[in-house]
Amino acid sequence: MKLLRTLGAGLLAMTMLAGGAQAQSALNDILSGGVLKVGTTGDWNPMTMKDPATDSYRGYDIDIMTELAKDLEVNLEFVPTDWKTLVNGIVAGKYHMTGSASISPSRMKVAGYSEPYISVQILPFTTSDKVGNYDGWDAINKPDVKVATTLGTSFEGMVRSWFPEADIKVVEAPARGYQEVLAGRADVFITSNIEGATLTEKFPQVAAIPVDAPRAPTPIAMLLPQGDQVWINYVNSWVKLKKEQGFFMETAAKWGL
Repeated sequence: MKLLRTLGAGLLAMTMLAGGAQAQSALNDILSGGVLKVGTTGDWNPMTMKDPATDSYRGYDIDIMTELAKDLEVNLEFVPTDWKTLVNGIVAGKYHMTGSASISPSRMKVAGYSEPYISVQILPFTTSDKVGNYDGWDAINKPDVKVATTLGTSFEGMVRSWFPEADIKVVEAPARGYQEVLAGRADVFITSNIEGATLTEKFPQVAAIPVDAPRAPTPIAMLLPQGDQVWINYVNSWVKLKKEQGFFMETAAKWGL
């Protein structure tokens, strides 16, 4: 009898702990408050783009988050952030999740991720008048080549690692590396194949540097609170369901991904 009472007390304690963990979950907060808060930068074409005139967002990420909020039957609130504070916002609880972010070891130290649903590769770009100066990755890693990148992005770490001999120019959001190249203040920037395709279409003077192969193939996922397994499980199950239903494929096709 004493053993049964001990086991019963242990099970009750475990149940209470489990119930407490669930009560503290972002999922509970979202459902009880009726609002899904999503951190987004609004500067990654075609993933998330902010229109200053209307203070509204559009893009692949925006469609994904809109669908998630619809299935949760709650309202959707986009919380403006930038790349250098994107992870801090998750840790501080400023939003329940983010839109798309590349999976990196540094981010995984403090934040959780959803299941990935798309992947990117990294390519170098310059302007059409300079593209003849480069014949591959090694040609960029020179002291007389100025490489622009944005503070706090995964691209910043790549630039520092790949081009230690180059003159690296770091700008802070909302400035972007490609803008420095377009303005003639830098020579090269790197970005994903996704954004690169939209930039070469939007700006005829942007040109891809010929390389043997892209670098850093990286899965993309949503950032989530690291310790909130209830919320992570929900989002992961939702991603799997929507993949099976073709939603992610249809949305990617809509935005030319």
